[in-house]
Amino acid sequence: MVRYTGPKNRIARKFGANIFGRLRNPLLHKANPPGMHAAKRKKKSDFGMQLEEQQKLKAVYGMISRKQIVRYYQEAERSKGNTAQAFMERLECRLDNVVYRLKFGSTIFAAQQLVSHGHILVNGKKVDRRSFMVRPGMKISVKTKSQQLGAVKQSLEMGSREVPEYLTLEADKFSGELVTSPHPDQIPLSIPINIPLICEFLAHTS
Repeated sequence: MVRYTGPKNRIARKFGANIFGRLRNPLLHKANPPGMHAAKRKKKSDFGMQLEEQQKLKAVYGMISRKQIVRYYQEAERSKGNTAQAFMERLECRLDNVVYRLKFGSTIFAAQQLVSHGHILVNGKKVDRRSFMVRPGMKISVKTKSQQLGAVKQSLEMGSREVPEYLTLEADKFSGELVTSPHPDQIPLSIPINIPLICEFLAHTS
């Protein structure tokens, strides 16, 4: 799977939020959106608004591809119950995101790297696929040797992020568990995102 290596700070400035949770806030000295003199933008069309919300969602979950977003939406649409809720459950239960929520990685990109480099175990077995779907009852942990990584220790010690209530964390054991499927109201998104608008957009374009 291709890892995003583009301009993260530029994206954060575009949306006016430290969207990736970086320690060095990209908005600290450059609060204006990118572009010539941070010019005011023209009013967006409905399509433009839908596209921007989708871009926010991609960014929050580590710049995943549109192909992956479409796949999660189509799976959610085929499932029983609320499509928007099922859609968000799939995004939130990606292994890289769960690793981030458990504070093993200081950013979603750090979490992606931990998974890709084989530092993460699921129910005691190494899983290096970032899009692996974590199910309730699964235990996520850091490999014993990898527990000595300074970046992991530093991330766990950070007090600026809380672990969501659908997860449990045993920081001293470098281990956590997905207790139940996340409800949209419980998901700590770093920026407001109009999920129903995205679903409407995907329904007509996927």
